[in-house]
Amino acid sequence: MKNDVFTFTVRGMSCAACAAKVEQGLRRLPGVEEAAVHLATEKVSVRATAPASALYRAVERLGYRPVAAESAEAADGRRAEDARALRRDALSAALLAAPTLALSMSPMLAGAHAHAGPTPLNLLLCALASAVQFGPGRRFLSNGWRGLRSGAPGMDALVLIGTLSAWLYSLASTFAPARLPPGTAHVYYESSASVIAFVLLGRWLEARAKDRASAAVRRLGELRPKTARRLEDGAEREVPVEALRPGDVVLIRPGERVPCDGVVLEGESFVDEAMLTGEPMPVRKAAGARVTGGTVNGTGAFRFRAEATGRDAVLERIVELVETAQTSRPRIQALADAVVLRFVPAVLLAAAATFVLWLLLGPKPALALALVHAVSVLLIACPCAMGLATPTAVLVATGRAAELGLLFRRGEALQTLAEAGLIALDKTGTLTEGRPALTDALAAEGFERADLLRLAASAEKRSEHPLARAVFEQAKTEGLSVPEPSVFEALPSRGVRACVDGRRVEAGSAAWMEELGVDFAALAEPAGGLAARARTRIFVAVDGRPAGLLAVADPLRADAKETVARLKRLGLRVVLLSGDAPETAAAAGREAGIAETSGWLSPEGKAKALRIFQRKHRVAFAGDGINDAPALAQAEVGVAMGGGTDVAAETADVLLLSPRLAGVAAAVALARRTLSVIRQNLFWAFAYNVVLIPVAAGALEPWLGWSLSPMAAAAAMSLSSVFVVGNSLRLRRFRV
Repeated sequence: MKNDVFTFTVRGMSCAACAAKVEQGLRRLPGVEEAAVHLATEKVSVRATAPASALYRAVERLGYRPVAAESAEAADGRRAEDARALRRDALSAALLAAPTLALSMSPMLAGAHAHAGPTPLNLLLCALASAVQFGPGRRFLSNGWRGLRSGAPGMDALVLIGTLSAWLYSLASTFAPARLPPGTAHVYYESSASVIAFVLLGRWLEARAKDRASAAVRRLGELRPKTARRLEDGAEREVPVEALRPGDVVLIRPGERVPCDGVVLEGESFVDEAMLTGEPMPVRKAAGARVTGGTVNGTGAFRFRAEATGRDAVLERIVELVETAQTSRPRIQALADAVVLRFVPAVLLAAAATFVLWLLLGPKPALALALVHAVSVLLIACPCAMGLATPTAVLVATGRAAELGLLFRRGEALQTLAEAGLIALDKTGTLTEGRPALTDALAAEGFERADLLRLAASAEKRSEHPLARAVFEQAKTEGLSVPEPSVFEALPSRGVRACVDGRRVEAGSAAWMEELGVDFAALAEPAGGLAARARTRIFVAVDGRPAGLLAVADPLRADAKETVARLKRLGLRVVLLSGDAPETAAAAGREAGIAETSGWLSPEGKAKALRIFQRKHRVAFAGDGINDAPALAQAEVGVAMGGGTDVAAETADVLLLSPRLAGVAAAVALARRTLSVIRQNLFWAFAYNVVLIPVAAGALEPWLGWSLSPMAAAAAMSLSSVFVVGNSLRLRRFRV
């Protein structure tokens, strides 16, 4: 039975422990192969044979609410409403908690102590604290109880137990102080109210930070225009973009956004494609040129035929790729996931142990001290920081990468690329422009130059290889007649074989000519000179005889030297793999600053070379052609150059929307920065809990007098999550 991939939203998750429980619950279902929950986006991705209804029921049994696929607008609206509700509750709690705290401190400021029992002050404090507990704090009561009842307690359960314990103890001290052990009747209304206020404030700040983290994808979505001018029977009609279909003719006026992908039919303009490629200079578009949805037209006007609309359009695929990467997780997340899954039960045990130890061993009033320290342990613990450490960094990094024209298919590709120790570059179309031009045509004895070029161009006419196009274009430029070959066969990494005017023509590498037994000794000297000048040589044989030698030059990309130097500064070992002759590859390598080069490599040969490198390194490979697909798949992380083939793009882990080689170095630098931020986040999250939970439990109080009140514990817990998200947001400032 085929596995389907289901993606949906889960409402009600308040912390990483919630996400871990949902993930674990889904994985236990029969037919579920894989489940991943992304707390920062509330998205769940499940690969399963089970029906969606079974997945939804499993989530509901855990106490959460599954929501079928939402539109981007609906999701944004819901998040905005949630943020407004958090802000409203946080402000309400703060307005009620502030006088509670001030009134609780007033007896101490006056040099007196608050008394237990139903005094006017205690009754007022009770009213204020109860309003906070059952007003803004009602979300902790419902969510926390739901988690406890389902056996999947999360952060809300810890807040519920902590604040409700303080409130109930204060209630007993107010209305039944005689029932408590002598000397233990104290009120902690200010703690329960202030804790709820601090936690809500932290949640609101966290929600705002998460919203900023996902802003890049939202901005990509905003590039879609709402309407388009479709031509119908010669008349112009404004229609919703969703109504466009392939084949429709669309009119674009100056300053408008292109509504979908297509081909220009008539008119001319310059189009700003910066959102797609990161290139600041507008690109000229005339009849036959391709345009992409979301790009901005300049001062001209043109008509184009729609070719890809809706989910098939480039912009939609970019958004989908970014969202997929944001919901996947690097390997480094595994440790945090394992800890988070057991975190809340461990904290509950730690709080219980703290209470018992202080009750048995603490000074009088032991019951009050035991309660305060146990509540502080419940409130200081923060699984959210651990759960958000990785996904928020991936969320921001992949969004920023998309703005720079770098698309990571999976979050794991960020970590893999960051850990790469060697990067192998293809030559043609990657290190070079991929637009080669014919520079030399040397005819062998018995052949004329024009005849050599005509036969070679005809043989190459059906080939899509850049070298073949260079030969064909030169023949057309010289006005030569280029007949259609009657037979054509392309042999990867060798060349082409064709029948032209009844003659057998073979054009390709020197190695292939040796296999065919065609002797080019008479042209050995000029062939060597061309290779030394980084010319790619095409040997041409006609009816088994040497006919001549063609040379093609493919200039290095303008940023090739600078990019290679930057990759080396990043500590990468840079090698060049090419299907060209070793001398040609070496010459191109020297010009770019690459010492290690290999030539005459077939697609399988490139993959084999990578396997050898992989004995010592994690390997990245950058390429653009169909023949690079095996190497892109073999490398730990493959990088497909912009403007390359669809096969290369489908095989790679990282896609560059721009053909500039600098994108490769930018992707590596961003990946390393992201991994560094993730490590900082995880260190902070673990260190925070390891250091402060014992302090909250009162472990240092007997020796140093250090302890944390429930209020301070709640404030520290809220700030830990905000710190992690804020640290991840620094990735938004990454520059190429």
